[in-house]
Amino acid sequence: MKLLTSHQHISRPEGLHVLELANDADPRELELAAVDRIDLHFPSFTDGRAHSQAFLLRRRLGYRGEIRATGDVLVDQLPLLARNGFDVAVLRADQDLAVAQRQLARFKTYYQGDAVSSRPRFVQAA
Repeated sequence: MKLLTSHQHISRPEGLHVLELANDADPRELELAAVDRIDLHFPSFTDGRAHSQAFLLRRRLGYRGEIRATGDVLVDQLPLLARNGFDVAVLRADQDLAVAQRQLARFKTYYQGDAVSSRPRFVQAA
């Protein structure tokens, strides 16, 4: 997972078709063919609807473009963000990038399947 500070995030980069999806929007109603990146917003770290949207985009809709977490993104959310299909996390301004990188490195693999790899670890090739 790529980590960005809030200053590094560009919401509307030139040449990319970016979709900013509201938390109450249903991804199943979108035309995703021309979308390069989807920004899912966390208005509060306690609001997990963007996790469900990312999982739905990856597992059920097969979206292969970039999914970016924006808003109130904290270091302790990073492992779950990665498991639910996020590619990039834009950290809240008060979050330390070095701490975030250490948090991501804590867990190299998981026993259960997730949005990225649906097969559980025990059936994956060694």
